Amino acid sequence: MSAKHNPPHDAVAPSRRGLMGAAAALAPLALMPGVAQAATPNRRALRRAVESQKDESVARIQDWIRHPTIAAEGLNIQEGAQFMQRLATDAGFQTAEIMQTEGSPGVFATWDVGAAKTLGVYFMYDVKQFDPAEWNTAPPLEARLMDKAGFGKVIVGRGAVNQKGPEGAFLAALHALRAAGRPPPVNLVLVAEGEEEIGSPHFHQIVRRADVTAALSRAGGIFIPSSSQDPATGGVTLTLGAKGIIECELVSSGANWGRGPARDIHSSNKAMVDSPVWRLVAALQTLVTPDGNTPIIEGWFEHVRPLTDRERALIAQNARNTSEADWKRRNSVQHFIDDLPWRQALERLASQPTVNIEGLVAGYTGPGGKTILPGRAAAKLDLRLVPNMTRADSEAKLNAHLRARGFADIEVNVTGGYDPTETSETSRIVQAELAVCRRLGVEATLSPRSAGSWPGTVFTAAPLSLAAAQFGLGHGSGAHAPDEYFVIDSTNPRVMGLTGATMAYIDFLYEMAR
Repeated sequence: MSAKHNPPHDAVAPSRRGLMGAAAALAPLALMPGVAQAATPNRRALRRAVESQKDESVARIQDWIRHPTIAAEGLNIQEGAQFMQRLATDAGFQTAEIMQTEGSPGVFATWDVGAAKTLGVYFMYDVKQFDPAEWNTAPPLEARLMDKAGFGKVIVGRGAVNQKGPEGAFLAALHALRAAGRPPPVNLVLVAEGEEEIGSPHFHQIVRRADVTAALSRAGGIFIPSSSQDPATGGVTLTLGAKGIIECELVSSGANWGRGPARDIHSSNKAMVDSPVWRLVAALQTLVTPDGNTPIIEGWFEHVRPLTDRERALIAQNARNTSEADWKRRNSVQHFIDDLPWRQALERLASQPTVNIEGLVAGYTGPGGKTILPGRAAAKLDLRLVPNMTRADSEAKLNAHLRARGFADIEVNVTGGYDPTETSETSRIVQAELAVCRRLGVEATLSPRSAGSWPGTVFTAAPLSLAAAQFGLGHGSGAHAPDEYFVIDSTNPRVMGLTGATMAYIDFLYEMAR
């Protein structure tokens, strides 16, 4: 959950992980009245099947990492869809169709076993860009198995945890069921996309096809595999939603502005020629307060819904059961905005929309100097949205703001995005997640939403109105960053390896079948 939008796991640790403390703290997360836990039948036999196929499962994840789809670079677009189609077919899906869109294709697969219940599954198979020079432990596409201190044997590679490791564990669960001579206990509907890492600009074209909508409408919910155990505690925080996002690029150019050079010229001319780069800087400064921390786009907070009392209680629980010092250490952070205490910082994380500069590109950035006055400058932004904001309204307000401030010449090129998503903690899928955690002795808390984003709104909004969630045990980190990894054989007694994560998905399937 990229997630895209799915930030590095360490970067969202407090909003996705947690540990239930004293017995009294369990009360808010007790299963709903009348909800019993479903035991997985003959679980030992299934575990033997998982263990017997472990080498094959590891090789499948490694092979997937070695075949990256990078939507931002147009890399392996059709090939990635074909690879995903084979993965679905090999796992047992009866139908697996590549669906073309106006952008990158996706895959729609079904497995009807005649069960009473149906579960939707969301996969992303694209990954973020990478710079091999930044990777210290292993090349990003080698998918090397390595020993990592404090964790055990891990796979290192781009996409290892976001999301090919967790998704590979789910596929391993399906392979193990087949090896044990069992069909899945639920019917399965899989939708997979290759554009999550650029904001899912065309994914809705797949989900809104009549046959896909009809298949998903029978589901009791949809989930994206993840691996979110906290290595310090072994606990998980189950998110009840995610922020929305707009990904865009703001471009200032002399050609569009009508001032400054239409191309790079010698910097000595700055004394009499305007600079498109400084104009972009001026435009960016109008978007946020001087400290850069609060958006001031006109009307930006018009529809922002404050945290509810229940959401504040859930955040307070997470604050009590997570370590501020550990989070800061792992993220190389010394202070929060306004030096907020831990609980208030987590409240801000969940409740506030953001305007973030991902990158600034202008002129010469190589070694030494190059005396030019650039004719063009670009800023890559992501804007995170909270309930009840929408992408369409927010995009319109950004454009109106720039026009009103005299920056109508600044191009706003939106590349992707979607609305926030929310799911009730009383939904069947969230209750199933809690039941699995309880059965496996994994302590869990709930979080109002992830600070990251995934296109869950295409499922939670009408006409489908499905419950949508992220779920999975095991551990990995480094999403969108160098040295990304996923744990295969855990030496940490609090964290599951690939076998444990795979068994948790089998348990989840049986729980959803109850």
